[in-house]
Amino acid sequence: MTRQSYATEIRIIRLMCTGRVDLAFVIRALQRGADGVIVGGCWPGECHYVTEGNYDALGNSLVGGKLLDLVGLSRKRLRLEWISAAEGTRFAEIMSDFAGQLRELGPLGEGEGIAPDDLRIRLEALSRLVPWLKLMEREKLRVPVRSEEAYREFYGSDAVDRVFSGIVADQLAMSQTLLLLEERPHSTREIAERLDLTPSDVSRHMANTSRQGLVTYDSKENRYVLAR
Repeated sequence: MTRQSYATEIRIIRLMCTGRVDLAFVIRALQRGADGVIVGGCWPGECHYVTEGNYDALGNSLVGGKLLDLVGLSRKRLRLEWISAAEGTRFAEIMSDFAGQLRELGPLGEGEGIAPDDLRIRLEALSRLVPWLKLMEREKLRVPVRSEEAYREFYGSDAVDRVFSGIVADQLAMSQTLLLLEERPHSTREIAERLDLTPSDVSRHMANTSRQGLVTYDSKENRYVLAR
């Protein structure tokens, strides 16, 4: 199956407000075989609800793009577009463009050179990360002004990049490690190779999870195992 030949299917799910499009929905769609997800919402300033949920959708899409980066998937697989109910032609053009973009990227995971088992682990780790991320957002990822410019400037800032490359990446790595250990015991080298981490990073994550009582080290087998 080449990138140019595989079939692209676009599924449309209608919700009353894009603010209801939880990150968990996006990840679940990818877990169930979607090669990409596109969210279409009202233009900023034209929300039908006082909550202005399209800004929540914008925040989720920007966070989602960073999460895809962290697991080695193209952030182009998640797209947000502003489309009013009167813009039928624009809607058709955007869907056609997105389908072409996905064909160019190739099947999810395969297009990025990620093995199916590793893709499953990475997506499941993202899924498990969402509840924690929502709590963390309240403390470190609150945008002070509801405007598209403010959201894009905030999520594109060095400060937010440091949050994702630091505590978010660490939490994701620990989640992936626990998933690997659910399969079988792993050595430091095996974990490092599967997750593309350095052995020192693995040791640091294992120290943290050991302190939490989640894993232990089997000195006879020289492998980490889940705590019983």
